[in-house]
Amino acid sequence: MSAITVIVPGHDVQSYAQEALDSLVAQTRTDWTAVLVDDASTDATGELFAAAAAADPRFRVVRHDTRRGLAAARNTGLDLVDTPLLGFLDADDRLRPHALERLIGALDESGSDFAVGAYVRLRPDGVGGYAAGAVQPWVAAATTPARTATTLAEHPGASANIVAWSKVTRTEFWHRAGLRFPDGRLYEDQVVAQQMYARARAFDVVPDVVVEWRERADGTSITQGRHALPVLQEYLAAMRGGIDVLEAAGMHAAVQHRVRLILAMDVPPLVQIARTHPDDAYRRALGAFVRDIHALSAPSAPPPPPVAAALLW
Repeated sequence: MSAITVIVPGHDVQSYAQEALDSLVAQTRTDWTAVLVDDASTDATGELFAAAAAADPRFRVVRHDTRRGLAAARNTGLDLVDTPLLGFLDADDRLRPHALERLIGALDESGSDFAVGAYVRLRPDGVGGYAAGAVQPWVAAATTPARTATTLAEHPGASANIVAWSKVTRTEFWHRAGLRFPDGRLYEDQVVAQQMYARARAFDVVPDVVVEWRERADGTSITQGRHALPVLQEYLAAMRGGIDVLEAAGMHAAVQHRVRLILAMDVPPLVQIARTHPDDAYRRALGAFVRDIHALSAPSAPPPPPVAAALLW
């Protein structure tokens, strides 16, 4: 029997999906199965998924007749998990070869509810390919050093790692915690990640890079669309929703850590967009969000210029 099911959702990712599938086949731990969820692709994504399943019985393909979004695609995969462990891989990203071995190995030793690893950006290299960058400081702070059977109270910095595909989880925990991705929402993994941290009895932190997260050269990924007001609104709602989860759980140190990081890392590039954005509603939405979360912080110094500017919008 397989130890883990990896859920791989994809929509119109024919240019990248083969690398994602190959990264699964290349895993040093081979006792996995994968549910490939084709979210009504209009390109060759479905054909690539079907070919993978024909060549390797560990792959199973499910297709949505109409596009339902990333959250719904992940939930479709969740309903088909029959293994002790589960994980996620977006079909435009790729796993490092030792990813499953390292994360599952941590859980085998600890008995924790889930294990979380580091990740890097996979950016265009300027000559038609992609190159993996270094681990960003906030990712390193969340996953270094290694920790076994820790909690968010002990390690509030873990709350910075808010992506679904950097983790391997016990399936039993997923059901016990009542976890589902919010259907129809963008940035759907932020709230779910904070629910995981808040509801886990314990989790493991692994400093190894487990995933390479692609920044598409054509700019079509969700995280590259924040110039659009509806995308900004979804992004801000997801960050605030994650904070709400931490607040409700009484994780005050994690709330402070998350707010500081958002003000330092997420807000400045949004302010840069807002300064020249043609729609004043963009500035108003960002300003309201910054005032809201800044009120939760305990600043020891005047806010940096981008935050100070947003506080006035």
